[in-house]
Parts: sequence; structure tokens; C-alpha cells
Amino acid sequence: MTAAVWLILPTYDEAENIAAIVAAADAVLEQAAPGAHRILVVDDGSPDGTGAIADRLAAEHEAVEVLHRTVREGLGPAYIAGFTHALEHGADFVMEMDADFSHDPADLARLLAAAGEADLVLGSRYVAGGGVTDWGRVRRIVSRGGSWYARAVLGLQVHDLTGGFKCFRREVLEAIDLPTVRSRGYAFQVEITDRAVQAGFVVVELPIVFRDRELGRSKMSWRIAGEAALLVPRLRCARTSGHRRSS
Repeated sequence: MTAAVWLILPTYDEAENIAAIVAAADAVLEQAAPGAHRILVVDDGSPDGTGAIADRLAAEHEAVEVLHRTVREGLGPAYIAGFTHALEHGADFVMEMDADFSHDPADLARLLAAAGEADLVLGSRYVAGGGVTDWGRVRRIVSRGGSWYARAVLGLQVHDLTGGFKCFRREVLEAIDLPTVRSRGYAFQVEITDRAVQAGFVVVELPIVFRDRELGRSKMSWRIAGEAALLVPRLRCARTSGHRRSS
């Protein structure tokens, strides 16, 4: 199936959420891009049967497809596999979203509409009108502090660098050299946004409200947060080295 708009949903142990999130996203995208959207579930061999449920959904719904990965490598490689598949199948716009309802599927239409004027649209928790609900004080501080830290080190004007709700024009993904993206965890979000900015693409932030998951278990860990903290200075150094080589 050729479609102009692709939504990538990476999953690992999301059996409790996958059917509902696919149904909700499909309904929104059918209104926003009638007959021209595709939902790609990228499952990293979930032991809870998420992949099997996704296969059933794909058999029932023409717009749904499943990409099975046998090794759990992290969020970054899963997204890269999904992005690559979408581009190979003619996507003009590629969207990403969490599969646990932390992101409101209704906001997909807003992000897609904004991509008519921008190259990369970010669903942002940290601009006026955005926010987070259901989080404790420590998690709020860690999340906002992580975005502030990445923003300061990289010298960017983007407020929410760690968010995972995005809409890309295909030209962005083609230009940022996906096979060389190094981060595997949530630092992936920082790296691809930084690359888009450095490549000169127009990036806009739309306010969203992020909600904590109600079902299933969060995949965030201190190891993942530590990877992000260590990678950000390396991204800055790599950028500086690249400028020196090209001058």
C-alpha cells in the first residue's frame, strides 16, 4: 500500500495498549489524510505477545502493517528501521508517537497540519500551552532539566528536545543520515532534532499535554537517562569536529 503519511509506533511489551492506540490513531489519520495513511508497528520481539496482536490488527485493517525485529536494540534503532521502511514505501510525511497513550492521538492531526509550513513539527511539553500531568516532582525535574541541559549544551532554541511526538517531512529524514545516528535510547530524540536544525530545516513546536501511561510499564531507566547525558556533549564535539574538517 502506497501512502503519503506514515505513523511509526515502536513497541515492546505493549499488549495492553496496542489495539486501542492503533484504533485511535487510525481514526484521527483517516480524517486528516483519508485513504493516504499507514500505521507501522515496529515490535522488538515483545515477550507479552504485542507482535501477535499487531499482526491480527494488520490482518483486519488495510492501513496497519507490522515490522518484526527479533532483537531488542532500543528506541533509536527501532525508529530508524521504521523510518527507513516508510521512506522506501513512498512516505511524504513520517510521524512518531508513543504507543501507551502518553501522547494524545487527537494531536496527530495538528502536527500533520503544521507540517504544511514546517519541515519538522515537535509536540512540545515545554512551550506555552503545553504541559505534563500525572508525574511526580522528581520526574518533572529530570525531564525538564534534561531538555534544558541538551538545549544549553547544543545551543538550540528548541524547548522540548527529549519528546517523542514528531512529524517529519521526508526530506528531513533523507538529509540527516539515519544510518549514522548513534543513540539507542531516548537520546535519539535529541540527536535527530539537532541534526535537523544543523541541516537548516524549519523546526516548530506545538504545545501538547503529556500524560503518564495508565497500563503497562515505563521503559525509562537511569541507564537510558545516563546515555542521554553522556551523548549530548559528544554531539556538540562531533559537530565542532565536522566544521573543522570542512573549513
